[in-house]
Amino acid sequence: MLSALFYFLLFFFFFFKALFVYKYILLVPRGLIMLSNTEKELIIQIWDKMIPVAEEIGSEALLRMFTSFPKTKTYFSHLDISPHSEHLRCHGKKIIQALAEGARNISTLTTTLAPLSRFHAYQLRIHPTNFKLFNHCIIVTLACHMGDNFTPVAHAAIDKFLSAFSAVLAEKFR
Repeated sequence: MLSALFYFLLFFFFFFKALFVYKYILLVPRGLIMLSNTEKELIIQIWDKMIPVAEEIGSEALLRMFTSFPKTKTYFSHLDISPHSEHLRCHGKKIIQALAEGARNISTLTTTLAPLSRFHAYQLRIHPTNFKLFNHCIIVTLACHMGDNFTPVAHAAIDKFLSAFSAVLAEKFR
């Protein structure tokens, strides 16, 4: 009787521990845990300002990535990725819109980006390091476009957000 009660309690202890780990550690990307409310608001403001110029920002960041990291072109071999091409502008706009949507739903980033994560992992088979490379290109592009408004606080907040964003996109890749 005592051993059955012991195993019963042991089971519930590990069950709730696993539930806690799943809910609070696995579902919340590490970068989002460290974002303050002020940083979250700043991120939303920045991405909302980028929506009107999404094509320009996105295509410039993609072109910057293709120039700086030529191996990333292999994922886009079926598209015209020359400067100012329609494919580049269209995909750049999609990326910026996805980032803005992620910023608006920052507390549920994992569930918001689940379809994109599956698509990039299973169909496109994009290696996770490419997301990190693109993060750097986005940050440089934002710094160029925002000028003095891209403060160190904004830089840190965007960097944390992009790290969390790319971690969510890369989590399905195995």
